[in-house]
Amino acid sequence: MPATLSKSFQKPLLAALAMVGAGASFALVNGALQASTMQLGVPSTSAAFWQYALGLLVALPFVLRRGPRALKTRQPGWHLLRAGFAVIGIQLWVAGLAKVEIWQAIALVMTSPFFVILGAKLFFGERVGAVRWLATIAGFSGGMVILEPWTDSFSLAALLPVGAAAFWAGTSLVTKKLTQTENADSITLYLLLLLTPVNAVLALGEGGILPSGNAFWLLVGAGVLTVLANYLLTVAYQQADAAFVQPFDHLKLPLNIAVGFFAFGFAPTGAFWPGALVIVGASLLVMLDEQKRASRQSADAAKA
Repeated sequence: MPATLSKSFQKPLLAALAMVGAGASFALVNGALQASTMQLGVPSTSAAFWQYALGLLVALPFVLRRGPRALKTRQPGWHLLRAGFAVIGIQLWVAGLAKVEIWQAIALVMTSPFFVILGAKLFFGERVGAVRWLATIAGFSGGMVILEPWTDSFSLAALLPVGAAAFWAGTSLVTKKLTQTENADSITLYLLLLLTPVNAVLALGEGGILPSGNAFWLLVGAGVLTVLANYLLTVAYQQADAAFVQPFDHLKLPLNIAVGFFAFGFAPTGAFWPGALVIVGASLLVMLDEQKRASRQSADAAKA
């Protein structure tokens, strides 16, 4: 019996560890991007290029192995739209890290699920419900508390992570649309193939792509860790339900705060804590509502 019980915990434990590992990897990515841009002066467009170009290099052997079948699609327009949203989101995010302290940037980008809820209502006509509307209002209110636009210390640069959250929400909505007809491999490969040349053009337009010295190695590290983080995310969702692993995703907030503090000496202000608490609480409320909806749908299907 103990052996069976232990085995039943293996998958959830692996999923939880993988999600925490993904959060830690992304926190180190953000630290590397902030160090290379904010401290070493690398243009944010060059940093974004290197981060995702390495991801493409890792994916290329898979593309070559599967041949043209890997790029078979019935929705080229949606792939282009998704890549467009992703490019803008990435550029806004890295530009934000070049100007905004990491603790503020990561908290503000956590408003992305609330943009997804708005987009699902506006563009797909999905039923939102009172709980999600309440969570969305609360989430954006938490973001406003962190931004403090009513104070003299407010900077328009702080809106860059919010913009990234909005465009990444658009990416998520288009991904949902694509999964109705496309397989996951094609969706991932198209994104990487379309992102890299656009990021390269943007980097060249800002003066060049190739950084030197410590900046180069920081960006190579960011690229490697981006691949690792996405792999760990895949493992987490393979081993357990999304409802189980999602709370562990919120650990990215303290992990990013820790990286910012130990690497740069950045410490959150007093307004950060209540705002972040509201955002995390609202996200958990959305997750619980999703669980209830899924349970109701399962019960209805069983009755049918």
